[in-house]
Amino acid sequence: MDLGVFIPIGNNGWLISTTSPQYKPTFELNKEIVQRAEHYGFEFALSMIKLRGFGGKSEFWDYNLESFTLMAGLAAVTSKIKLFASTAVLTLPPAMVARMASTIDSISGGRFGINIVSGWAKAEYDQMGLWPGDAYFGYRYAYSTEYVQIMKELWAKGLSDFKGKHFQMSDCHMKPVPEHKIEIVAAGQSPTGMAFAATYADYNFVLASGVNTPTAHGKLNEQLIDAVAKTGRDVGAYVLFMVIADETDEAAMAKWQTYKDGTDVDALAWMADQGSKDQSAADSSTAKTINLPEQALNFNMGTIVGSYATVAKLLDEAATVPGTKGLMLTFDDFVEGIETFGKRIQPLMVSRTSRLKSVA
Repeated sequence: MDLGVFIPIGNNGWLISTTSPQYKPTFELNKEIVQRAEHYGFEFALSMIKLRGFGGKSEFWDYNLESFTLMAGLAAVTSKIKLFASTAVLTLPPAMVARMASTIDSISGGRFGINIVSGWAKAEYDQMGLWPGDAYFGYRYAYSTEYVQIMKELWAKGLSDFKGKHFQMSDCHMKPVPEHKIEIVAAGQSPTGMAFAATYADYNFVLASGVNTPTAHGKLNEQLIDAVAKTGRDVGAYVLFMVIADETDEAAMAKWQTYKDGTDVDALAWMADQGSKDQSAADSSTAKTINLPEQALNFNMGTIVGSYATVAKLLDEAATVPGTKGLMLTFDDFVEGIETFGKRIQPLMVSRTSRLKSVA
């Protein structure tokens, strides 16, 4: 089973709270996190792209780095870990992203992939005059489909004459082509998003849910397995969890309660408003699930809270769910979290035994 880290490209990570660790994103912070993850044998690191924060007292995600430039820098200071950058498809033309990916493929020696972000938060794009109208909610995956088709064509041949509804290439050249495969990841939770991932992605991020319910993502995995059965491709689920650990279950739960006590309700209200814009969103979509009360505090992801042994046991349970190829982790305090995970939690995980032997 693969392990990845969802690095804090935005301030305060994924806890929408005034009592959680408060920090701004920097290259040095993310370099330390990714280098520690690489040291402890993590297979990948991914950075999101977020173009407007949620505000509130915590100024949640009001401070954000840019994904591709960050990952290019990290590619130059790492040697083994795979790096995924995220493209917000409304902001960058596919031919430019294809060329950026080819460049980072060269920097990293073949350790680079792209996460496709079709866009659910209207305000991110409206502020720059890039929102194509609310009809986009209904065709964003069709738009993303053409986007990926163009990139794959350029990577394969260095040339594209693609003619679609949303993009038209005219003898578009891109050389050098990448020397290695550029893997694609997606995060579709709706049936349409799952179908997109099953057709074009190598992995799909699946949102876990609840607190210490490590197998709750089973139904979403089943949807992905069904979608993949129709395409005949190998697309695995990377499941997203936040880890809050301490010496004892009680100490870890006390941390979690402290974070909940400081919930930034104003930032959550802004997020809920953005999630409500898409009237066509499926119940399982990101736009809908981020507004569920039990998931709002840490942005719609499952939460594993407990002692080091408890966390290891619960993550092992998560790994047993059919279709799970990996776990992508976030932490309340990332630097301390990665170090603690590497030293105290990962050695207890049965699902990581063979990987730890290969690292050793």
